[in-house]
Amino acid sequence: MNAWLMKSEPDECSIDDALGAPQRITPWTGVRNYQARNFMRDAMRIGDGVLFYHSSCPEPGIAGLAEVASVSYPDPSQFDRKSPYYDAQSVRAAPRWICVDVRAMKKTRLVPLAALHAHAVLKNMPALRPGNRLSITPVTAAEWNFICGKLI
Repeated sequence: MNAWLMKSEPDECSIDDALGAPQRITPWTGVRNYQARNFMRDAMRIGDGVLFYHSSCPEPGIAGLAEVASVSYPDPSQFDRKSPYYDAQSVRAAPRWICVDVRAMKKTRLVPLAALHAHAVLKNMPALRPGNRLSITPVTAAEWNFICGKLI
C-alpha cells in the first residue's frame, strides 16, 4: 500500500463534505500540476491510504483519513466550459488531466501544520518542505504509521 497527503480547500471540499457524499466517495478533480497528476496516473492504487489535508484556510492541517477508491480516469472538469478547471487545450481523445475517486473514511482531530513540523520523524515529508505547493504528495510508511499512531 502507498500513502498520500492530498490537499483540499475546505471551502471547495472539506472532510465533512466528503463524508456526506454518496458512498463517501469524492472525485478528486481540478488537479492542474503535472507532478501531482503523474502521482494519480502512475502510482496511486485502489486502497492506498490518504491523509485528507485542509489547505488555504485559517488553520491548515490533516482533518481526516481516506483511501483511493478508483483507478485514474480523465478529469471531467477539464472539458466543462463552466468549470474553473476548464482546459481548452485538452481534448477528449487525449485528455491532459486525470483524477481518482477518494473514499472518506473518518474525520480526525485537526493535526495542524505546526504539529507536523514539531516531529523529527516527519522532517522529510515533501508536504512540509519549504516552497512545496503540490496538492498531492507521497507519504512513507514510517510517516503514515507515526501520524496515524501518535497524532490522530
